[in-house]
Amino acid sequence: MRFIVVDGLDGSGKTTHAELIQKKYLEKGKKVVLRSHPSDDTKYGQKAKKALLGRGKWNKTKATVYYALDVINSVRTGYGGVETLIFVRYLMGVAYLPLPLAKIFYWVLTAFLPTSDYMFFLDLTPEESLHRMEDRDAEEMFENLEDLMKVRRKALSLTKGWHVIDTSGTIEEVQAKIDSVLEGSEN
Repeated sequence: MRFIVVDGLDGSGKTTHAELIQKKYLEKGKKVVLRSHPSDDTKYGQKAKKALLGRGKWNKTKATVYYALDVINSVRTGYGGVETLIFVRYLMGVAYLPLPLAKIFYWVLTAFLPTSDYMFFLDLTPEESLHRMEDRDAEEMFENLEDLMKVRRKALSLTKGWHVIDTSGTIEEVQAKIDSVLEGSEN
């Protein structure tokens, strides 16, 4: 099974590019599952989303813990017959924790959860992230310049072995970079 992870700051294009990857493999006749976290169809995902709309350290902790439980629950789900599994938001949720906890949790999760040669961190500046989120209805607790700067710095420090893709270009340019990594493995 091909396991693909698409992660990054809010507004980086995670969902857009995951859906383009999904479309690419569906057009090849592959069986594809796309999971996004926090998910709407699990109690952990719903609790994580609720906590993200709150404020304060307690909600930050709850959001991160419920997010991790949602991801673990998705990994435990059987995906029999699936040829390509795409996860949107997977390990980088730990970057919302303070250091050194972020690094410790990342290490623990990567020791127990599957990783892949196809893990993409879609990178953009925190300023561009805020700009892309301007039209959203509800603001999550981390959607401010200071938190986005901190989270991006921590996430980038964890991306060893990831494909870091600059998303400042067009959707087509970014997708071409992702496709080149994916197609390089198909030869």
